[in-house]
Amino acid sequence: MARALVALGSNQGDRVALLERALVELAGLRGTQVVAAADPVETAAERREDGGPFLNSAALLETSLPPRALLEHLHEVERRLGRERATPGRGPRLIDLDLILYERVVVRRGAGFELPHPRFRSRRFVLEPAAQIAPQMIDPVTRRTVADLLRLAPRGL
Repeated sequence: MARALVALGSNQGDRVALLERALVELAGLRGTQVVAAADPVETAAERREDGGPFLNSAALLETSLPPRALLEHLHEVERRLGRERATPGRGPRLIDLDLILYERVVVRRGAGFELPHPRFRSRRFVLEPAAQIAPQMIDPVTRRTVADLLRLAPRGL
């Protein structure tokens, strides 16, 4: 079983209920269990077009799914919860699930996705909840722990 770190976010509808439903869906994935879930943290949206404040959390999973399959399942969970990916990463979102880390696996962008998530190191809204549940998880690119990355992250986002 591999350990994977997933970021969760919502800034529309009943944000708490959506995050809770996403965790239930993640726990229901074949060969996957939720080891820990972070307390939600409210943060401002990165861009004005993203809408109102987000509620962000993180989940630490143990899974037998390989990284690409896990990411596809995350996208399917988003669809089941009502997310439309017309313009990924832009605008308000009912639910946003991002695969941040998968063990110490590195996947370069040319593979159709990227691991670790390319922007997580500078996003406090990802690092704060992640550090609650996986402070010693290692970023294989920088070889720093999640706790170290949070300490070094710029203030604000």
